[in-house]
Amino acid sequence: MAKVNPSTKLGVNAELNRSIKKAVIPIAGLGTRFLPLTKVVAKELFPLIDKPILQYIVEEVIASGIEEIIFVNRPEKKIVLNYFKKYLAESPELERILKLRKKNHLLKELKNLEKISKKISFSQVILKRALGDGNAILQAEKLLDKNPCAVLWADDVVESKIPCILQLIKVFEKYKKPIIGLYRIPKESFRFYGMVGVKKIANRIYKIEKIVEKPRTRKEAPSDLAVVGRYIFTQKVFEWLKKAPLNKNQESITSEILAEKIKEGEEILGYEFEGKWLECGNKLAYLKSNLFLSLRHPQFGKELKKFLKNP
Repeated sequence: MAKVNPSTKLGVNAELNRSIKKAVIPIAGLGTRFLPLTKVVAKELFPLIDKPILQYIVEEVIASGIEEIIFVNRPEKKIVLNYFKKYLAESPELERILKLRKKNHLLKELKNLEKISKKISFSQVILKRALGDGNAILQAEKLLDKNPCAVLWADDVVESKIPCILQLIKVFEKYKKPIIGLYRIPKESFRFYGMVGVKKIANRIYKIEKIVEKPRTRKEAPSDLAVVGRYIFTQKVFEWLKKAPLNKNQESITSEILAEKIKEGEEILGYEFEGKWLECGNKLAYLKSNLFLSLRHPQFGKELKKFLKNP
């Protein structure tokens, strides 16, 4: 698929992005929290209203002025790339039937999807063995030419006026340091996430002083800022991933490696992005995110609100 500049229509301020040209999205997970459905459907393609989780993330990347997405995938998981293929060109019969049945709204949706493939190029590296998210990200290094890149988890959607990853890119442009996306969460949720201790250096910008992964008590959490699956990584981060030993579970975990490097004095920044984090990594979070977006949907929201008041 040919590369083109996607900033023309989709980017709010994408023209400001000059340094980050590629994004890495690991999609090689087994989706165990969503079994048995993930035996046949990739978790990344679960619908949020009427389009897959992954499409929201891809659209965010395009709107941020990024030119190429590198998926880290499993060899048998071909369905994700197939979803973004030019479908109508290969299925003229479907287009004919939709026109005949006056299903123009469905035809429009398919054509909008095909526009995505014209605005960005897709590459793929294959993960041969599951050794943690750090190892998965590392597989993309050979396609980055030692340039900084965006990294996005495929189960974190962010609703915002300015694309979330573009917000991080702007911070990177100024400081030239690895950036982690941060979001404030309620105390009762601290034990489920990586929580950071920080020193404020500018509006919404922090120097990260520690990362506590899933603190057992509220007191163990150094702040109410949680790590979200949005990062800007430099080549230095890839060197850290490469050299770090596997943990006791024989995995390379990004947050653990970054936490260790912070202890060693390496500088990593955090940015508290503007917008709403819609998590889709477990069943309850996914249902909440679906409900939130559905109630705000211009076509379905009004009727759904009526239904909830009088089911």
